[in-house]
Amino acid sequence: MTVKVKSLLRKILVSKKGISPILATLLLIVIAVAAVIVTYAWVMTFTTTQTSTAGKMIKFDSAHINATSDVATAYVRNTGTEQVSIDSVYIDGTDYSDHATFSTKTLAAEKVSTVTISGTGLDFTAGNYYKVKVAGPGVFWEESIKAT
Repeated sequence: MTVKVKSLLRKILVSKKGISPILATLLLIVIAVAAVIVTYAWVMTFTTTQTSTAGKMIKFDSAHINATSDVATAYVRNTGTEQVSIDSVYIDGTDYSDHATFSTKTLAAEKVSTVTISGTGLDFTAGNYYKVKVAGPGVFWEESIKAT
């Protein structure tokens, strides 16, 4: 019995067969095509997302916080190529939109809006930094401003 088992094991070990070269080539082609499709889908999604938001950009030309009068003023410029709307103002994460006045809420390309925040609940301390954020649909800018 041991002779039969040894010869059977020898046959199994000696007859190592792999996949045929044609099947291996087809498998590599399928893997390559799948990788190309996944890469294409990612690139198209990324490109679409970036180009839809590329025309909408704002930034502060300057911003000031007066600790004596508790008034914050930001000059917001549309640096993009599309018209943007701004309607929200946050200071350290708190919404102060009700206390804000905008010289204009709709900005064409390269136009500036003056945003002034004043009123109840604001108590700035000279020398402290406050994170001021101006936002609208699909666009925002935030910056830490030192109160003087």
